[in-house]
Amino acid sequence: MTKKALITGLTGQDGSYLAELLLTKGYQVFGLVRRSSTSNLERIHHLSGSVQILSGDLLDQSSLMDVISECQPDEIYNLASQSYVPLSWTQPALTAEYTALGVSRLLESIRRCKADARFYQASSSEVFGQPDESPQTERTAFRPRNPYGVAKAYAHWMTINYRQQYNLYGCCGITYTHESPRRGAEFVFRKITQTAAQIKLGLASELKLGNLDARRDWCYAQDAVYAMWLMLQQDEPDDYIIASGETYSVKQLVECAFNCVGLNWQDYVSVDPTFYRPDEPVQLVGSVDKIKTKLGWQPQHTFEKMVELMVDYDLKKLSNGGV
Repeated sequence: MTKKALITGLTGQDGSYLAELLLTKGYQVFGLVRRSSTSNLERIHHLSGSVQILSGDLLDQSSLMDVISECQPDEIYNLASQSYVPLSWTQPALTAEYTALGVSRLLESIRRCKADARFYQASSSEVFGQPDESPQTERTAFRPRNPYGVAKAYAHWMTINYRQQYNLYGCCGITYTHESPRRGAEFVFRKITQTAAQIKLGLASELKLGNLDARRDWCYAQDAVYAMWLMLQQDEPDDYIIASGETYSVKQLVECAFNCVGLNWQDYVSVDPTFYRPDEPVQLVGSVDKIKTKLGWQPQHTFEKMVELMVDYDLKKLSNGGV
C-alpha cells in the first residue's frame, strides 16, 4: 500500500528536498501551505503535479485538523517555523506562535484525527544556546539564548510529552546548521558562496562579514532530510542529533569559497561589527554517535564538497541571469 506523508514547510529548503526523497521512495506527498503565503515557490516548482498542495496554517488548529482528516497521512514532518534567528528578536511573539504554539496545535490535531501517524519535529541546535559541554549530545541541557531557541525548546518538549502521555509516535531531530543551493541568501553560508560567485563574475566588489572566528557545525540539507526519514522508519520513536560532528570557522568557509573561484579572499573581505551575532554560541558541535550507531546514518557530503557544490550552483545561476 502506498504510504502518505504530509510536510509542513514544503516550500523551504528542507521541505523541498524531503518531498523529492519521499517521491523517489514511492510516497504520496502532501504539502501544507498557507493560502495567504507569499513564500517563494521556486524551490518546489519542479515538483508541480507530483505533490498535492493543501491549504492550512499553524496558527489555525481547525485548518490543521481538516488537512489531517482529509489526507490521513502515515507520516507527518513539521519543518515549518520562523527560522531566521535575528528576526526572532524583532518578532518574538510571532516566532512563538509559529515555532512553539504551532507545534502544540499540530500535535493535538494528530492526536484527534490520526493518532497512529508518525510525527517528526524539526528541533534545532539553538535549543542548546551556550552549552556547558562540547560536543553536545541528546542529553545536553537546553539553555536557549534567543526567542527562536526558546520556541524550539518548547516544541521539542511538547513532542516528548505527547509521546509519553498519549503514546504518540513522535521524534525530534536536533538539526545543526545545514546548507544547500536552496538556502536563503540571508544565511551566512549562502551569503558567502553567492558573493564569491558575484565577485568572480564582476557583479560585486566586496563581502562584509561579522566574526570570522565564529565556528559552526555545518552539514548538507539532503543528508539531513534523509536522517529525518530514517528516524520515522524505526520500531520505536526517539530523538537524535543531526549534524556533521565537525566545526569550521567562517574564515575557513570564506577561504574555501574564494579558492573555488580562484581568488584571494583577503582582497575582498572586510569585517563589519554590525554583523556580529549577539550571544554568539560557544562551540556548537553535535555528537553523532547515537544516530550513527542506532540508525547507521552519516553525512555523505564533506565540508569542502558542500562549499564547491554551492559556489558552482551560484556561478551557473548568475551566469544565466539568475535563472
